[in-house]
Amino acid sequence: MRLPNAAHESRPWRIRAIVSDFTLEDVWALPAYGGADEFQTLIGNTLSSDPGNAKSLPTRVLWSVRDRLGRWFDLGRLSPAAERGSDDAAGKLPIPGTNETSLRDRLPDDLRDTAADLHFASLPFVPLYRTDVEFGAEVSNRTVHGVMHLAWVDQGNGRYQGQMAVYVKPRGALGRTYMAFIKPFRHWIVYPALMRQIEREWKRRVPR
Repeated sequence: MRLPNAAHESRPWRIRAIVSDFTLEDVWALPAYGGADEFQTLIGNTLSSDPGNAKSLPTRVLWSVRDRLGRWFDLGRLSPAAERGSDDAAGKLPIPGTNETSLRDRLPDDLRDTAADLHFASLPFVPLYRTDVEFGAEVSNRTVHGVMHLAWVDQGNGRYQGQMAVYVKPRGALGRTYMAFIKPFRHWIVYPALMRQIEREWKRRVPR
């Protein structure tokens, strides 16, 4: 279900102008299909996702290990750290190479406050914006400033499919080393487990 980056870059998603200085790390086709009005269901499923209690044991273990390492080495815990007013020092770190602490400052007027009513239950992201076909959220810790982008891709004949893109901006050598270290775990364990979880949730909430 992993896609070439061109599958994301070939479309005029709003996120691309907002994260022009970030690296597009991954693009994944999601096992979520539906009509034009069902994108909000995908967003809701994502907001309620809880990897710490996932059915996949490796995913739960990796999540717990990363959280523990965050506490031990002051890397930033797996909790929302980019929120304004957060007590976590990682939330006050600037985006690498800038003086900005959040991508919300880059949003055009028509996207501001479009996701103000949304909150993640467990994932360490803070919503940025929402449209009929896009949703963006950011995460900040001492290794990376990252962005998760969900899209509702028109497949024709009124049918859409979910797509997820991940943008990153590592924090120096530590961030680059960390991203390289976890890459095989993300591709072989975390993302496949996430896809299975998304599929289960989608079938449960949107029966076909």
